[in-house]
Amino acid sequence: MKIFKFGGASVKDAESVKNVSVVLQSQGFEKCLLVISAMGKTTNELEKVVEFYFKKQDYQTEIENIKQKHITISKGLFKDGHSVFTEINLFFDDIISFLRRTKSPNYNFVYDQVVSCGEMISTKIVSEYLNSMQFTNQWLDARDYIKTDNSYRDGIVNWKKTEELISALDRSVCYVTQGFIGSDDNNFTVTLGREGSDYSAAIFAYCLNADAVTIWKDVPGVMTGDPRKFNNVSLLSNISYEEAIEMAYYGASVIHPKTLQPLQQKNIPFYVKSFIDPTQEGTKVGVSEKNLHEESYILKENQTLLKISTRDFSFIAEDHMSLVFGYLSKYKIKVSLMQNSAISLALCLEDQFSKIDELNEELQKVFKTDVTKNVSLFTVRNAKIENIGKFYQEKSVLLEQIAKNTLQMVTQQN
Repeated sequence: MKIFKFGGASVKDAESVKNVSVVLQSQGFEKCLLVISAMGKTTNELEKVVEFYFKKQDYQTEIENIKQKHITISKGLFKDGHSVFTEINLFFDDIISFLRRTKSPNYNFVYDQVVSCGEMISTKIVSEYLNSMQFTNQWLDARDYIKTDNSYRDGIVNWKKTEELISALDRSVCYVTQGFIGSDDNNFTVTLGREGSDYSAAIFAYCLNADAVTIWKDVPGVMTGDPRKFNNVSLLSNISYEEAIEMAYYGASVIHPKTLQPLQQKNIPFYVKSFIDPTQEGTKVGVSEKNLHEESYILKENQTLLKISTRDFSFIAEDHMSLVFGYLSKYKIKVSLMQNSAISLALCLEDQFSKIDELNEELQKVFKTDVTKNVSLFTVRNAKIENIGKFYQEKSVLLEQIAKNTLQMVTQQN
């Protein structure tokens, strides 16, 4: 069975949805499961709805605007009176109904119940359109198959339950389902982390023992750098699982960090290809003698540099480290880079849930801290060490680290 994942950019409007059928025509649609993201910037727009709800601002106007965008897209795909228009109205009515009746003060819980609707609506539209184009498929609610704990906005997959449910699917049928979402034991929606649709594709692939996973992007494949940020980048046609995992960890946006581990466990090939020209080679991630180790550049922006030291200039000991990492876990703040000396600890952090101020307040009860927000982490993989001087030019470097052939530096954002 093949797993195809289409992100928001690939279904952003009616013409893009039509192009999905063009891609499938070129690739074959037999024994296929499609994982579809929310359309365009819908996730960002639904995040604003949640924000307005908690600020007691007018969120209903925002919901209506999002609904009208989906209706406009659907008018470019279906004739008036098609059942999909009723479905769209029902989904948005459900959002309003939920926000009116919920009393939960838990921002993350409310976020997951609302923002997940973007995937539900987009997959209904795409599934109905593909059926109308003779790409026969069944719409699947991913929440009935991907089971998680109740860590809202960052769900941890219950692999045993998930595999039992997904492995029972009929492999002779084609499916369209959602990325990014699962559900907990109470059947409340739980999202898998921002940009988690790639991870959803990997979960389905692992549980179905898929032949391959293909992620369809608006770039030719995995490049030696983001072409929007770096000049003279080239395609990496073949890379290993290990190299791809490292690149994703360091912040390569084309691959979600959690995606590759389940695929590597079962040696399932992973492709990144262009939905603009599906005939292009793209990138293959897997076991191959052709794997490349080219110098690659990754820029991870909107990071926070946190420097911690003891108040009495004593050593940073194991109990100090344990306390710090306990707080990081509590606030779900991820470490992008760590460097320690005898009396200090420097951490470059990814503050996904805007908790850095709360973390700092806790740490200041025990330590001296210094916080620098809005920094960037620049990473060079497979760096030619003899030429690294060029990477320091015109940069304000706050922290640097070299390990084997990887250069990393925390720099002040312009």
